[in-house]
Amino acid sequence: MAEPQHEPLRADAQQNRERILSAARDALAASGEASLNSIAKRAGVGPGTLYRHFPSREALILAVYRYDLQQLADAAPDLLSDHPPIEALRLWSGRLAHYGLIKHALAGALHAASSDGLTGETCDPVVGAIRLLLTACEQDGSIRPGHDPDDVLLLLAFLWRIDPGPDASARTARLLDIVISGLRAGAPAPERPARGYRRARRPPRTQRTSRLSLLSILRTRPPAHQAETAAPPGPRA
Repeated sequence: MAEPQHEPLRADAQQNRERILSAARDALAASGEASLNSIAKRAGVGPGTLYRHFPSREALILAVYRYDLQQLADAAPDLLSDHPPIEALRLWSGRLAHYGLIKHALAGALHAASSDGLTGETCDPVVGAIRLLLTACEQDGSIRPGHDPDDVLLLLAFLWRIDPGPDASARTARLLDIVISGLRAGAPAPERPARGYRRARRPPRTQRTSRLSLLSILRTRPPAHQAETAAPPGPRA
């Protein structure tokens, strides 16, 4: 179910909403059980202000979820503008893996608050970002043509099952190397040099892609102890 359309917020109300979302991202990353009162305090607003923007805990969690996934999707064109396509794909995949690791604590709440419509709405930009990256790599000759974005997303999602811990980043990097090597197998130009790539076009916001439930992947992750994880830098492909 898509978010209802509202009249544009006043500047101060918009600032309050952004502060609440920022505080909620930090608090929920630290603990999926963070209370709304603690989030309001972290944001520097009163509980009443928080409830005016987000009438329930589920509404706030899903707003954070939407925002984070859109930010993740929007990173793909920027990475393509600064890196060769295969390297952009590697870096973006690392961000996706990191997102899954830090968000696993919210799986239960997301499951309770989700619906099929919401799942498709939030997943479309992510699948679209993968499609953009794969297309750029195919045009560059650095991967074999014909990979399906949904398949690649499902393949990357297994990284979210890595238990957070001291060796999580290193293990994620090793597994990402296996994924990228598989995508490159049979490529026309598997070792294309870094120079000479061109900026990829950002796909239209209205583009609809085939849907794969990110929430269903999150639900499959077994419970694990809460731990901080760093974004896996990983070696460049």
